[in-house]
Amino acid sequence: MTRTLRTLTALIATLGLLAAACGGSDDAGGSDTKAAFVMVAPVGDAGWNFMHNEGRLAAEAATGVETAFVEAIPEGGAEFDTAVQQFIDDGYTVIFSTSFGYMDATEKFANENPDVVFEHISGFKMNDTNFGNTFGRMYQPRYIAGMAAGAATETNKIGYVAAFPIPEVIRGINAFTLGAQRVNPDVEVEVAWTATWFDPTVEGNTAQALLDAGADVLTMHQDSTATGQAATDAGATFIGYHSDMSSQVDAYLTAPVWDWGDRYADVINAAANGEYTPESWWGGMADGVVDIEIPTSSPVASEMQAVKDQIIAGEFDVFEGEILTQSGDVMVADGEKMDDGSMLGMSDFVAGVIGSTDG
Repeated sequence: MTRTLRTLTALIATLGLLAAACGGSDDAGGSDTKAAFVMVAPVGDAGWNFMHNEGRLAAEAATGVETAFVEAIPEGGAEFDTAVQQFIDDGYTVIFSTSFGYMDATEKFANENPDVVFEHISGFKMNDTNFGNTFGRMYQPRYIAGMAAGAATETNKIGYVAAFPIPEVIRGINAFTLGAQRVNPDVEVEVAWTATWFDPTVEGNTAQALLDAGADVLTMHQDSTATGQAATDAGATFIGYHSDMSSQVDAYLTAPVWDWGDRYADVINAAANGEYTPESWWGGMADGVVDIEIPTSSPVASEMQAVKDQIIAGEFDVFEGEILTQSGDVMVADGEKMDDGSMLGMSDFVAGVIGSTDG
């Protein structure tokens, strides 16, 4: 799965230009710790990579460490290896690899470089010494975003422009659909796969096809604003993702968003203090790594806020039964809650989703 490609020349130039020292006063700033971030698409995309870079900047300010990043590094290729090795050679002691497809290569580097801390985002592998993983329970604000979408649609057809059929994306589609059904039992969510993380042309064309099929609300799981632009041009409603896209997209209503700064600062400080312990960290709305702004214009704003409060308080679980699959099988039995392992491996759509998980 490759989000976007750049040449090695651009990579080397970026490595040379983007390292920036900080003068913060935290303890980590006085150590030899330096943190580097590998991004899979441009950081100016308003999406996944933009928010990781915002997290990098926040962690830099909080810890006082020197940080650097490279952008648009493909998954599963030589450019990733080149970027990480360059960071190691330049003395970076903490390396964040921020895309699922970096997982295996990150594991290899961690095993070969025991003095460097590696934190992988969105994966599941780790070791006992210097390699852990971090992710956020984005399905929580996705559910609330679905409530906004279910209340906004007049055709009862919502279009979902999706990237790849991996558990992370399927889990988000299901949570969104369950939220929409909560306020509008007649709603259907039609999924169209793009096999892209960042390709505005493909994503825009896919969004248009969903609009042509009758959708009047669109959402997406990619890094560009192309779906939002298509919604704007059609006079439809757009539920964004990753960041607040209100300044870029007129049709924007709300979005589930990321905030990586505190988690990144925690990892950097732990590494600087010799206290880093690998873990599979999966934070939620209560931890601040994911969030959603409640749109006051929505007729279900008060219910959305109540659900948000319940999730943060641990009083509501998105995947609590009874929940059925598309085929009518029981995904979660009545009164039961889906465990983390099942959520992390989710491969079936819930009832009400139109489309296939085959991609």
